[in-house]
Amino acid sequence: MTGKQLRQAIADKWNFSYDVQLRKTQGKIFLQVMWRYQEQQSFSMNDVEFMQHLDTIASYLSDWGVVDQVQTFIANTKERPRLGKAVSIPLQIGDRSLEWLVE
Repeated sequence: MTGKQLRQAIADKWNFSYDVQLRKTQGKIFLQVMWRYQEQQSFSMNDVEFMQHLDTIASYLSDWGVVDQVQTFIANTKERPRLGKAVSIPLQIGDRSLEWLVE
């Protein structure tokens, strides 16, 4: 998966290019689709920065082998990002990958 593909999957579902973050909580990893989106005037990243950010996140997802999990969750969820509430996608990654993540 590339950053462009990740952005497209999110935009196809929710009509905006929402920001994403990886979060580790209680030993679990989540991809969070945030409520901020690129089309907002107040969005903090320009196009190049945003694509670099998405490419980095997509690279992690690919390396961990969870791209299908993310795509399936996005396609099937009824949740949507809204002010102050991200959509949290649980990622089932191996223990060896977890040990490289810093809390």
